[in-house]
Amino acid sequence: MFLTITTTGTPERPATDLGFLLHKHPGKAQAFPTSHGTAHVLYPEAGEERCTAALLLEVDPVALVRRAKGRDGRGGAPGAALASYVNDRPYAASSLLAVALSGVFSSALRGVCRARPELPGSPRPLRVEMPALPARGGPDLVRRLFAPLGWAVTAETVPLDTAFPEWGDSRYVRLVLESEALTLAEALRHLYVLLPVLDDAKHYWVSSDEVDKLLRAGEGWLPGHPEQKLIVSRYLSRRWSLTRQAAQRLELARLAETDDSEAEELDNAVAEETEAEERPAPLAVLRREAILSALREAAAARVLDLGCGEGALVRELLKEPRFTEILGVDVSVRALTIASRRLRLDEMGERQAARVKLFQGSLAYTDHRLKGYDAAVLSEVIEHVDLDRLPALEYAVFGAARPRTVVVTTPNAEYNVRWESLPAGHVRHRDHRFEWTRAQFRAWAETVAGRHGYGVRFRPVGPDDPEVGPPTQMAVFTTTPAPAGKEAKAA
Repeated sequence: MFLTITTTGTPERPATDLGFLLHKHPGKAQAFPTSHGTAHVLYPEAGEERCTAALLLEVDPVALVRRAKGRDGRGGAPGAALASYVNDRPYAASSLLAVALSGVFSSALRGVCRARPELPGSPRPLRVEMPALPARGGPDLVRRLFAPLGWAVTAETVPLDTAFPEWGDSRYVRLVLESEALTLAEALRHLYVLLPVLDDAKHYWVSSDEVDKLLRAGEGWLPGHPEQKLIVSRYLSRRWSLTRQAAQRLELARLAETDDSEAEELDNAVAEETEAEERPAPLAVLRREAILSALREAAAARVLDLGCGEGALVRELLKEPRFTEILGVDVSVRALTIASRRLRLDEMGERQAARVKLFQGSLAYTDHRLKGYDAAVLSEVIEHVDLDRLPALEYAVFGAARPRTVVVTTPNAEYNVRWESLPAGHVRHRDHRFEWTRAQFRAWAETVAGRHGYGVRFRPVGPDDPEVGPPTQMAVFTTTPAPAGKEAKAA
């Protein structure tokens, strides 16, 4: 089995840069041992204008069978003995080729090039060819998987036998992928995930670490892929527990895409049209101020920021000594890395650093690390979760973690009409699964409070329009009902 990767270039940007990106010299043919055979890398052509690298995998069927027997301690059923040795593995692209690709081109897959660090981040013309690719789902599925990622796809069905056309088509396709907008690392990550998905089989036991591999390779493209469910299910060999785990982590991974700058641009859409001499505070700032006020009133010292993103609220909490322990939780490692850098955790003094922790976690699962805190904040989080998954988040926070106070903010859908820049019927962010009216939010909050033994009161955040209400609505849940007041109405 083999694949080729071709790129074109100019004297200023020669095609032979492909050798730097792959960490394989175009002037050499190299061989790499694998647990199921030998992988060869060679260059059929290598010039300034055009360069092609080929990955050829020689599969040893005997070694493959021995590995399978070693995993389960059995030799398999007698009737399956011949199929163990005579199959398509040496000839068709599959999970075997995907594993070889990740091993031989590991640095390229990560987008690392020490010799030329400027190369990996730049898109370049790419053409990927595979003469025989198993495709359970046919050419149509191949196109549905690759086209949304920016590839021009040519998928031609391979006949069973050209001498006997009446036998029909095989389940294999000849695949050509072309793009000028992708980096090589992106291309390799697409192949690493989608080759076994199309084959719909893996040659090795799928364990829990496959979820991490999938999310790592799928970062940036899998969360929004229209065939995400199929990709996850097939990649994880339809193991329900792993598929569910991956689906939940992907669902919440989109939260990392929402940062305060994007929110503030939309939040201030009305402010630009006012005649006020001074520019009003951004809604994101007003929202944080309202959250901090609620936490002060609750006398909270140990606070959870659930869905902390890049750490904007955590930064504000650190400014006040009254908050003695702050735990930021997000499903996105990338967002947490950015938060750590922005908070300058590495530069903090020992006492200050002891007040804050960041860790990765999914709000769809109960987590013992979240127990025992005075307060939890879900700021602009719930609207990113599918409605049928909200009960899981609700139980994880209100039922299992059960802080004394929970602060929840979410957009008020009624206020959207005040923004002329927002088309009618659209939500404020592309990842919002819903946006509630005040009545809908109140109904949900009161139901949650009643189910878990909380009282709840509601507050406006931002200018409270007499007709459509505030741009952001906030609910403050407490384990003992709060008294009604001028700014808070008891549930």
